[in-house]
Amino acid sequence: MSADKPKTGPTDGSGTPPADGPDAASVDGSVPGTADGTTPRRAGYRHLMRAVLYREYLVFVRYPANAVGGIVVALFFFGLLFYGGRMLAGQALTDSIEGIIVGYFLWTLSVGAYSSMSNDIGSEVQWGTLERHVMTPFGFAPVALLKGAAKLVRTFLTSVFILAVMLVMTGTTLSLNVVTVVTVAALTIVSVLGLGFAAGGITVLYKRVGNWLNLLQFGFIVLISAPALDLGWARLLPLAHGSALLQRAMVDGTRLWEFSLPDIALLVGVAAGYLAGGYLVFQLATRRARRLGVLGDY
Repeated sequence: MSADKPKTGPTDGSGTPPADGPDAASVDGSVPGTADGTTPRRAGYRHLMRAVLYREYLVFVRYPANAVGGIVVALFFFGLLFYGGRMLAGQALTDSIEGIIVGYFLWTLSVGAYSSMSNDIGSEVQWGTLERHVMTPFGFAPVALLKGAAKLVRTFLTSVFILAVMLVMTGTTLSLNVVTVVTVAALTIVSVLGLGFAAGGITVLYKRVGNWLNLLQFGFIVLISAPALDLGWARLLPLAHGSALLQRAMVDGTRLWEFSLPDIALLVGVAAGYLAGGYLVFQLATRRARRLGVLGDY
């Protein structure tokens, strides 16, 4: 009695079963096309950046009350600072109001950039969606960086509106050369993105440490005020050197091409150094969390 032959499906004539569906690999190993015969294009960083920018736009449009609330809170605290300080200090505050406005403008940018990185990563940990981002073809760090950059664009727009209201409230005028202000402010905030990266890595590893990380936001006030201390080594701290250059640009009217080459080089070096350092801390913390098996835990 002969043995039963294994059942096989239909073949293409060569003994090889045909591929099932448009997503199956072809016989010769080539990458299959889509149903209409075209080959899908692989998404690049340009598509990723466009997607995260569109996401921020949708969040702003669908939840405008949150954005408006942030603006109102920022203006409320500035009003307390300005009107309360004028009652206590009088002319002394009025004489230095330009520097206070520039410093407050930079502080709102810094808090927005830092929070966009650390809080966003913390939210992914809390929601349990962190592992999904880690498994993306781009990697979680580039996705987090581009999401932070997209949030920074939104923060810059809201901070510019806050700046305009502050100028109207105080009756002050500043020198606002767009190229100079945007370039100096952007390079200054890059170092804060590095701090946000490091804070996000600590959040991935140790989870609920938000209260400690939020304390750094108040430390930004000290860093922005550091140029007044006239300490040479303080220029190497995040925000410090950029704050001094932004004061010169917006108060004294100094243009970007009028800054010395060492000043620009130091600004770029501090930005790149803290961003690279924060990225390294984030990568090491994420790697350790994966080794410990706590990447998706909360």
